[in-house]
Amino acid sequence: MNFDWGFFWGALFTPSDRFLDGLTLTIVISAVAMVCAFVLGLVVALMGRSSFLPFTILASLYIWVVRGTPLLVQLVIIYTGLAAAGLYRFEDADFAGIVIQGAVQAAIIGLALNESAYVAEIVRSGLESVERGQHEAALSLGMTPGGAMRRVIVPQAIRIMVPPLGNSFNQLMKQTSILSIIGVSEMFQVGTIISSASFRVFEIYIVVAIYYLLLTTIWTIIQAKIENVLNARAGLPKAEPIYKRLFGVRPKRMTKLEMQQQLTAAKG
Repeated sequence: MNFDWGFFWGALFTPSDRFLDGLTLTIVISAVAMVCAFVLGLVVALMGRSSFLPFTILASLYIWVVRGTPLLVQLVIIYTGLAAAGLYRFEDADFAGIVIQGAVQAAIIGLALNESAYVAEIVRSGLESVERGQHEAALSLGMTPGGAMRRVIVPQAIRIMVPPLGNSFNQLMKQTSILSIIGVSEMFQVGTIISSASFRVFEIYIVVAIYYLLLTTIWTIIQAKIENVLNARAGLPKAEPIYKRLFGVRPKRMTKLEMQQQLTAAKG
């Protein structure tokens, strides 16, 4: 089989409307699922930190089950298993004139549930990274526990949580490629259909890979911008340049003394 360069360049630079629809659906599903995962993960993380034992046990069980089972199995159970058991069937729904297929609804829920378990651990680690003394100091100033969490702990923890959350979103975008198992016409599924019709399997899958790489690269740039904004607010140096992040060129690590000097200079 010869590599058809003409077909490859055409698919890469002038993709069909169907391919662009699959690309758009991939982006929308990823973004909506990540937002839902963050909200749910935050709730699970707070439940895990609760002094109410049933909440703690429930959060631990949720993280254990979700992280211990494959996403593919979870998607099949949510979309096919619930319907087969007569518990719930995902039907197409109309929201403000936009028809959302049942498979897309199941995909968003499945991705959100799966990712929320990982987000919960990221949030928990971020909150625990802030010194406990700051929480106690906030309480001694008359703040409520909720106010201390909102005004003192969370702003500091967010800067720590952004890098792993960004990496999780990148991973989630790539995981959308398995949604074809429940019939979602995302980018990978559309690529499969095009390759079956054109018999140009190698060419179209390279195009799909390039578009996934483009999506993750764009998000990496956005994530770097967010990190720089948060670092600037904390008086810390900027994150490493994007080309270093993408190509693995790591800067020399600063010593603790150098970091203290930069913080002192920023405050002064």
